[in-house]
Amino acid sequence: MLAQGDTEQLWGWDSPAGRKRAERRGELIAIRAGLGPGTRILEIGCGTGLFTGMFARTGAQIVAVDISGDLLAKAREQDLPAGRVRFLVKRFEECAVDGPFDAVVGSSILHHLEVGESLAKIHALLKPGGVMCFAEPNLLNPQVFIERKFTLLRPWLSYVSPDETAFVRWRIATALRRSGFDEVVVTPFDWLHPSTPVWLIGTLSAAGRILERIPLLKEFSGSVLIRCRRPT
Repeated sequence: MLAQGDTEQLWGWDSPAGRKRAERRGELIAIRAGLGPGTRILEIGCGTGLFTGMFARTGAQIVAVDISGDLLAKAREQDLPAGRVRFLVKRFEECAVDGPFDAVVGSSILHHLEVGESLAKIHALLKPGGVMCFAEPNLLNPQVFIERKFTLLRPWLSYVSPDETAFVRWRIATALRRSGFDEVVVTPFDWLHPSTPVWLIGTLSAAGRILERIPLLKEFSGSVLIRCRRPT
C-alpha cells in the first residue's frame, strides 16, 4: 500500500514542513552517529531511501536494508552512489550482513521491530565503540499516544500499521542498558507537525527548539532521538 501511493506524502515527509522535519532528523542522526568519509554504516528500514540519500552525503559507506522490495525499487531510482550504497531486501532480524559496522542507524523503524531481538542483533553487528542512533515516535506525545492506544481509530489511520508501537524515553533507555549498550542518551525533540502551513514553519520551528529545552514540556515532543554505544 505504501509503495503504490505517494509514500513520502503518506509518511508526512513530502509537505514543506515535512521536508524540513526530515532534513533536521537526518542531520541529527548523522551527527550523533558520527557519519563521515570512511565510516561503514548499516541503515535499517531504509524504505524509499529518503534518509539514505542524506546519510550518503556524509561520504559514509552504507548497507541499507528494508523488508519491502517495492519500496527499495523507489530507493534505487534515487541514483545514489553505487560504490558507497548497497540495498538489501531482507527482514532485519533475519538479515545476514557482514559486520562490524561503525554505526547502525534508522528513522522511525525500531518501533516496528521486536525490540529485544533487534537490540541484540544491532549490538552484535557494531564494532566495539560503534554507535547506534535512531529517531523514533514518542509515546508521550498526545497525537502519537492516541494513534497507538485508540485502536478503534486504526481504520482511518492508513499510515499506522497494527503492530507498531512508540517509545517512552526512560523505558527504551533501560532496555538499551540491559542489552549491553553504554553512553545511552534518549532526547525528546520535534515539535513541527507535517501539516504546518508554510507561513508558520519558521515561527513553530523556533518555538519547538525552545520547548525541547524546557523540563517536563519537552517530554511531549513528537519524537525521541536514541543514541548509544557498544562498549569498547
